[in-house]
Amino acid sequence: MLLIVPADPMRPRRPDPHFAPEAQAAREAGHQVAVVDHDALAAGRDPGRAVAAVPAADDAVYRGWMLSAAGYAAFAAALGARQVTLRTDPDQYRRAHELPGWYATSAALTPESRWTVGVDRTDFDRVRTGLGAGPAVLRDWTKSAKHHWHEACFVSELADAEAAWRIATRLRELRDDDFTGGFVLRRFEPLSGVEVRTWWVAGRCVLTGPHPDTPGEFPDAPVDTAPLTPVLAALGLPFVTADLARHADGRWRLVEIGDGQVSDRPSTMAPEALIAALT
Repeated sequence: MLLIVPADPMRPRRPDPHFAPEAQAAREAGHQVAVVDHDALAAGRDPGRAVAAVPAADDAVYRGWMLSAAGYAAFAAALGARQVTLRTDPDQYRRAHELPGWYATSAALTPESRWTVGVDRTDFDRVRTGLGAGPAVLRDWTKSAKHHWHEACFVSELADAEAAWRIATRLRELRDDDFTGGFVLRRFEPLSGVEVRTWWVAGRCVLTGPHPDTPGEFPDAPVDTAPLTPVLAALGLPFVTADLARHADGRWRLVEIGDGQVSDRPSTMAPEALIAALT
């Protein structure tokens, strides 16, 4: 396996400090490590130059900062020109990274959701009324603004059209150039306790640990990943994360799926464990 990580912006031949422990763990396990210019990739500036330090490899895994689906496709194409094959192809990345790509397959395990394509108010009102009355959680296709919960994330009543649109407008402002796809409204479900992050390779759960937002906390109840196994198998994605939380009624619910290459590792999870799981 070739592990690709972002370069340190100040020392471009070295890994970004956030991913340096994983790079070191990969080297110690006998794997090659290469760095890329993430800022150039994210900005769409000369992807060929951004990956110029990457050697040829037929099984490459990226562990780095988030890229848009279009940015990842350009990244994969630039690597392909250097005879580097990413384990996760651009279509697989998009399906894991964007909610519309994984929702239908996992609908029974996750809150009911509807989304727009773009930011048109008419389309937003269509999905809002389609979801019905009651509270909802708002995000775009890839991310919420949960740290601005009451301002740009939690819709207390879907039937209140003006209040819901104010929250949507604020989400759009906060996400700015990172806003992706359209608005997603998800029916609010009462959850208890902390989220957990599970890691899946080729449809198999290989690691279960805390969520990066709460790295020192873990739920009291055993985490039940069995209902997710057929879902991840059906999606056919090579490396993903699935975040879970317990419903107030005790069921484990899927909060979201993400591409494992750009999912943060909690600080309390050993980098060696993740590298071993990947190989």
